[in-house]
Amino acid sequence: MPVPDAESSPVDDDLVVRLPRQQRSREAWARILDAGVAVIEDGGYDAFTIAAVCERADVAPRALYERVNSKDGLFLAVYEHKMNQVTHDQDALFDDSRWTQSNPEELIRGAVRAMVELFAPHTAFLRSVILISGVHPEVYRRGSMYARSLGDRFTAVVMRAAANIDHADRETAVRTSFNTAFSALVLRVSYGPGFAAPAVDDDTFITHLTDMIGSYLLRSTRGPICLPVDRTNV
Repeated sequence: MPVPDAESSPVDDDLVVRLPRQQRSREAWARILDAGVAVIEDGGYDAFTIAAVCERADVAPRALYERVNSKDGLFLAVYEHKMNQVTHDQDALFDDSRWTQSNPEELIRGAVRAMVELFAPHTAFLRSVILISGVHPEVYRRGSMYARSLGDRFTAVVMRAAANIDHADRETAVRTSFNTAFSALVLRVSYGPGFAAPAVDDDTFITHLTDMIGSYLLRSTRGPICLPVDRTNV
């Protein structure tokens, strides 16, 4: 996941972060960022206040205002701090060396599982930022960039099976599959596994997504899908 490019949006003084130079100051700033993540995970955006972060980090408000000008500037600094951790995990889960011996169905299952495993340890934080992104344009913008980066990694893995993908525009078909999987995962993370259908565990969720995407992408290799015949009008 690339860090969003500051040049892609107007500079806002409220969002400027003044990074510390001294070791002691860097350690205090790291505590502030970690505390901010914990506040968001525990209580969401509504619980995120300057006072709550300072109390959690055991620092005076002055230490915070030396780095940012506003609550929103702090929130976005915390957001990027956590998303850097998510990026690190994504790089490991989608590392090229994991896919060298995989067949097409293994590639699909592996890419879906990697997405689920990426979200799992960060669920509380991601739930909060996904829900606030609908009314926070900057979180929406940055979140879109991170989602597109994840889509690129998913697509790169599944496109290793390009010769077996039964579509004229293979990449578009794979990206459509990612959108389906990502949407299902965002819904699951944001509102819980039982929000729109009976709850299932992660392994069952992965199996259902894998079967659905595999049936869509690898149609000719899986054979025709036989639907039950409605004989009520025969």
